[in-house]
Amino acid sequence: MRLGITGHRGLPPETERLVRRALQEEVARCGPDLIGVSCIADGPDAWFAELVLEAGGRLEVVVPAEKYREGLPEEHHQTYDRLIQQAADIHRTGMVESDSQAHMAGSEILVGLVDELVAVWDGRPARGYGGTADVVAYAERTGVRSRVVWPEGATRD
Repeated sequence: MRLGITGHRGLPPETERLVRRALQEEVARCGPDLIGVSCIADGPDAWFAELVLEAGGRLEVVVPAEKYREGLPEEHHQTYDRLIQQAADIHRTGMVESDSQAHMAGSEILVGLVDELVAVWDGRPARGYGGTADVVAYAERTGVRSRVVWPEGATRD
């Protein structure tokens, strides 16, 4: 099973706790042969990647742009570096600037690599091009099934 992740960043602590638990259930559902595919941004992308590795699965990383890491919060850099070092494979868009076009291109590569997409999504429209709603819509257009994870009690700032 090849499972990808997309989701909202900047979730409040209580929502993080709820989402982590739900992602753990998703990973457990897939069993030990799981290949998780993630862009390993802060938030659900990284939480999912960590859970895949903890479960003994294989991690593949999609890097949307050469400057992607620079655009992530500095406090996430150590986690990003650790996860990318543990990746069994790394896929790149070939883009340089870490902008919404690169993020969507990375998500399109991710969707093309997976059997199913887990979306940590509140069901609302994307706040900007390449947001979670856009990734879910792209998966639907390309025939990749999405499983929305938005636990009861979850909120988004």
